[in-house]
Amino acid sequence: MPPRERVAIIGVGHVGAATAYALMLRALFREIVLIDSDAALAQAEAADLSDANALARPARIWAGTYADAASARIAIITAGTATHGAQTRLSVASQSAAIVSACVKDLAGAGFKGVIVVAANPVDLMAQIACRHAGLPTGQVIGTGTLLDSSRLRQLLATHLNVAPASVDGDVLGEHGDSEVAAFSTVRIGGLTLEQFSKAGQAPDHAGIASDVRQAGYRIATGKGFTSYGVATATVRICEAILRDEKVVLPVSTLTTGQYGIADVFLSLPCILGAAGVERILTPNLTADEHVGLVASANTLKKALAALDAT
Repeated sequence: MPPRERVAIIGVGHVGAATAYALMLRALFREIVLIDSDAALAQAEAADLSDANALARPARIWAGTYADAASARIAIITAGTATHGAQTRLSVASQSAAIVSACVKDLAGAGFKGVIVVAANPVDLMAQIACRHAGLPTGQVIGTGTLLDSSRLRQLLATHLNVAPASVDGDVLGEHGDSEVAAFSTVRIGGLTLEQFSKAGQAPDHAGIASDVRQAGYRIATGKGFTSYGVATATVRICEAILRDEKVVLPVSTLTTGQYGIADVFLSLPCILGAAGVERILTPNLTADEHVGLVASANTLKKALAALDAT
């Protein structure tokens, strides 16, 4: 695998720039190379980040090329078509697919052999498109998936239960989008199930919380025109797990191989992440309704992928 000193960020719009800034502050890499079809934008963002870096830990930040990305430990793809307001992520699939395909082909052509983290929407489909062209083992292509959604779920539950978000474990599974499944049966607080922890009369509104999680991105995009900090932080967390070979379990988008009867589609399940990317996919026990919802989510993605392939 390539050395850990360099990360390449392909696409330096709102998400790419926020990711670069977060990576700089976390001091995970000694080198951050920014790549964008708009070279002037990449150069300006690199200069701005370099100014900020003078007050942080030493790192080299510059606007580069795919040749520079070839030796990166991780390549982060944020390039794609942004959604606006209530526009669904799947609605921009065809536009984003053309961009992501071109980026990954250029990356592979330069000889990149590291891990690809995809943060372009619709992220499950874009991760699958990236995997097709990367020429890498499947586990080395990861979509940010429902990591951010799961964080939102834990935050909402923590507020309701009056505990720290770090004390709540539980995942959103399936598509990072409208068909995602908030798996309340997987929630644990101090080893207790949600029902065991909740006091009488204080059980959270599952449907309401799931809706709030699902709609969170739309609300943010409606208010500020885009989302950036949440997905950037999720991307950085994935990079950290890979760099440190943490073997941590995170809900990320990966290629299914028969889990829950689902195969050949990227979606989010709990995965063990290490130096080589996804090392193992976990299948927690789900309720019958959650299982049905997950299969429906997979079918939504398969239908969207088929439509994308037909264009």
